[in-house]
Amino acid sequence: MPPLSRRRRFVAGLLLAPLLTGCFASGGGDESSDSPAGARLKVALAFPPAENFSPYGADATLLSRLGVTEGLTRLDANGVAAPALAESWTRENDRDWLFTLRDAAFQDGTEVTPKAVAAALTRAAGADPVTAALSGVELAAEAAGDGRVRVTTADPDPALPLRLSSPGLVILSAKAYAKKDAVSPVGTATGPFELTEVTGTSAATLDRFDDYWGGRAQASGVDAKFIADGTARTNALRTGEADIAEAVPVSQAASLDKEARRETATTRTTSLLLNTRSGAFEDAGTRAAAREAIDTSALAKGVYEGHADSGVGIYGPALTWAADKRVQPTGRAKAGAAGKTLTVATYDNRPELPEVAQVLKQQLEKAGFTVKLEVREYSRLESDALAGKFDAFVSARNTMLDTGDPVSILASDYTCEGSYNLALLCDKQVDKAVSEAESISDTAKRQDAAMTAEAAILGTDAVVPLVHQRIITGVGAEVSGVLLDPYERNLVGVGTRR
Repeated sequence: MPPLSRRRRFVAGLLLAPLLTGCFASGGGDESSDSPAGARLKVALAFPPAENFSPYGADATLLSRLGVTEGLTRLDANGVAAPALAESWTRENDRDWLFTLRDAAFQDGTEVTPKAVAAALTRAAGADPVTAALSGVELAAEAAGDGRVRVTTADPDPALPLRLSSPGLVILSAKAYAKKDAVSPVGTATGPFELTEVTGTSAATLDRFDDYWGGRAQASGVDAKFIADGTARTNALRTGEADIAEAVPVSQAASLDKEARRETATTRTTSLLLNTRSGAFEDAGTRAAAREAIDTSALAKGVYEGHADSGVGIYGPALTWAADKRVQPTGRAKAGAAGKTLTVATYDNRPELPEVAQVLKQQLEKAGFTVKLEVREYSRLESDALAGKFDAFVSARNTMLDTGDPVSILASDYTCEGSYNLALLCDKQVDKAVSEAESISDTAKRQDAAMTAEAAILGTDAVVPLVHQRIITGVGAEVSGVLLDPYERNLVGVGTRR
């Protein structure tokens, strides 16, 4: 029998579980399990771990989607910061925030204490390269007594509670940092499922964490397989080798029974990012020529078979406030000569992207460009893209994934110091617009400023928004409680079962 404090957590967690699992649309089902053990879930994921499950890079989302890791806060269905490991918080002044922790435990049996939380945030703040959620942000954390943690930023950060919901700012126990240059989430996180075994980049095993503060998960564990090929993922669902298959290709959607398809509007935008630092697209006129050559409606209707909307900006229709606030780009360069040779790269983990790149190739060549395509798996492509080894990069990016704040994505992806700046853009006007947006705390005014900054970015033609995606998730007939998250941070939770 667990200690008294653990039993209290368990009972309290049962009361909280419906609140947590009800934030996003699910496959249905109640919150009680007829079997105390619960069946294991078989999940097919599109992206294999690229950084040994480090929470500071692309792998962070794998951990949160599998229910392994948590931060102080989380995003609710409306994109608002809600309690997670922190029960509540207050803003003491422009730079200091005080977070009150709930009674919770790490998967290695140690307690979630202010000291442990401060150490985890300090480690994340010092990560190199910087985790995307902290792009342009200096952060410090310290234990403040009475179960509280004080988080301080070098500059005022009105979006800090949103930022701390990021999968890149999760809280791990001291054991996770035992090795100086590595971070291990194996058995050191706080979520309902504990990562127990990793088989290279092909599979991972997770067991239920019975002392989870949010209640005992209904599934006894998760067996995850990483299958980059979309057709193979769909086949795994169809044959029963998987209970859940993420990112079902639109070309495979019709092959699944209607009941097995879950389509979710997301904040993911597929874009063509143009290398502004070197090569053909260093010239703004050439970038303008490429933009004018692209017909986005052909992509939405053709490649995505109607499961996407034509690109209108960095923010798509899933953010319902964006359309009424959109500002038209100004100052765009006049389209120049198109007769240049380009290398356009993309990845095949999302099977539509190579097809998007092929259609773009045809459209650009029709305009006079000579285009070479390079397609790899994402983990073998990212470093070269960030190093500017391609002229253009086709990417599907969830604009709210890192922080839930519309301004933060602009800082990380389009400013001079941005940590995920695939366009290698460095423009004074853009940096100024983003900086001004970052300083605003009022939600509506911050959104207005974000749209002004979006217009400045689009005015450089560093990015051509192509389509705004809807994600198709394959769900087995016996499975319920799948978390269909528009922010794509969650997939398996306390109430997911079969």
